[in-house]
Amino acid sequence: MLTQDELKQQAAQAALDHVLPQLQPDSILGVGTGSTVDRFIDLLAPHRQEFRAAVSSSERSTRRLRAAGIEVLDLNDVAALALYVDGADEIDPQLNMVKGGGGALTREKIVASVADRFVCIVDESKLVERLGAFPLPIEVIPLAREAVARQVRQLGGQPCLREGFVTDNGNQILDVSGLNYGDPAEFEALLNNIPGVVCCGLFAISGAQVALVAGQDGVSRLELLD
Repeated sequence: MLTQDELKQQAAQAALDHVLPQLQPDSILGVGTGSTVDRFIDLLAPHRQEFRAAVSSSERSTRRLRAAGIEVLDLNDVAALALYVDGADEIDPQLNMVKGGGGALTREKIVASVADRFVCIVDESKLVERLGAFPLPIEVIPLAREAVARQVRQLGGQPCLREGFVTDNGNQILDVSGLNYGDPAEFEALLNNIPGVVCCGLFAISGAQVALVAGQDGVSRLELLD
């Protein structure tokens, strides 16, 4: 039986096989954050001459990309991305996701919004019938932490401050358990409209277009038809 690490490596290889044929010498690739993405970056390194550069969603990924010899551009200098590759903490069959376990949810959502296609790479443990088991990360401005927490409790959630953690944007994260999303896109909009919320970890208004899911029997592909 394959270990979770082996499944992550399998997902990363599938992402490389999916992405490379679509890259051109002038292509700029969006790259997310997390342990599966780390493996993708390592596999991407030998092919760095086949595309122009990358845009990264975190300082962690930026360091790894540059160490691999891949140029990293500021998103402000990029008009469009053909592809964005990232993982997820949960993903459902409709390709709605919960992200932010690594704390990079806001930058991930921003970079993903510029890309034409979001390719999600996960091992089979992340594929769920219904989102909600993984606590939902919400990035908040520190001044508003308790105000946001009170409103989240009114929605049925139990917020917990991620102790000792500061995002790349200088903010804090509340990890919220016990939420019932109902319609994930509507719930994402509701949370994002709470004053003091920078971003919530629901990716449903704009989810992934493709998911590559590594399992014991190989990699399966889920795709939303345009």
